[in-house]
Amino acid sequence: MATNGPMILCDNLVKIYKVQDLEVVALQGLDLMVERGEFMAIVGPSGSGKSSLMNILGGLDRPSAGKAIVDGQDLLKLSSFALTRYRRQKVGFVWQQPSRNLIPYLTVEENVELPMIVAGMPYAERKAWARELLDAVGLWERRHHDLPRLSGGEQQRTAIGVSLANKPVLLLADEPTGEVDTVTAQSILDTLRHLNREYNLTIVTVTHDPRMSNQVDRVVAIRDGKTSTERVRRVRAEQGELADEMVEVENASESNGVDVPEEQVTYHEYVVLDNAGRLQIPREYLEELGITDRAEVELTEGGILIKPALGLAGAAAQAARISQVAETWGPQRASKDWRLRLTDASRGIRGLLRRGTR
Repeated sequence: MATNGPMILCDNLVKIYKVQDLEVVALQGLDLMVERGEFMAIVGPSGSGKSSLMNILGGLDRPSAGKAIVDGQDLLKLSSFALTRYRRQKVGFVWQQPSRNLIPYLTVEENVELPMIVAGMPYAERKAWARELLDAVGLWERRHHDLPRLSGGEQQRTAIGVSLANKPVLLLADEPTGEVDTVTAQSILDTLRHLNREYNLTIVTVTHDPRMSNQVDRVVAIRDGKTSTERVRRVRAEQGELADEMVEVENASESNGVDVPEEQVTYHEYVVLDNAGRLQIPREYLEELGITDRAEVELTEGGILIKPALGLAGAAAQAARISQVAETWGPQRASKDWRLRLTDASRGIRGLLRRGTR
């Protein structure tokens, strides 16, 4: 088992889906690194590649090209058996609908224990781990209740317990707060954060919930199958001299009743630069400046200046020019192999006959 290096490394990851003769490129050279013990969120519009990335990381789908390494294992090179073993041992899943993780006629404790029974975990170990998990998600007192007697938040926390039954190193959550109210969503977030800190569990979640994206360590945005921007959450009280002061104040507060100052959280947003030097400028910036397919780049003392290209036709004029050229070419027929083969063969025969007459 790999213990060093990042938990997830995606390098130039490509995923292409084929439907009959149609090819859809879901991931177009995506790069991503997730450190061990990190709690991060992936955001992006529908069709950006979020689900494809989660399916690959979970071993539910294979990448078409590139690298997807999780805990030292290259998922592209694993056999079918090894990929199944990876899903059983390395990954836990939490879906948007708790029913995908749970069996309705079993109690909370029985749902959590079921994956352990399938894995052949000994009785004493199974009972101890189920007790620890239910304590961690705050449901030990409700362990004998079946699902109809649980609220939506309790069902989702039960699903989280089930996802950790195999003691995974990576937890993948797909919209875990998508179908609950604000209070319940916060309790689910608190549960995930507790598990992240208590077990140094790496958590990757896909979400459209701004409450969740404001409470994770890092938010990575995907656009058009590539990482576009990322936002890092930093807590000033955990850094440098301020961290030492916080420890001293906390120790003093235990004995003298001193109030502990609140943590100062800041967010830093970055544009992701890939290995080829490409970056994705936020679309709203491009629209405001009128930048279409070309721009001018200038090196300045403060950095790199990107501005609209001068001396070029506008987007409408370029589109009209493309249409005009396409019309002059006329409609293109689909090629047929037998015609191409016949043409090449007849050309070769004519060449042989000409040589023979000479």
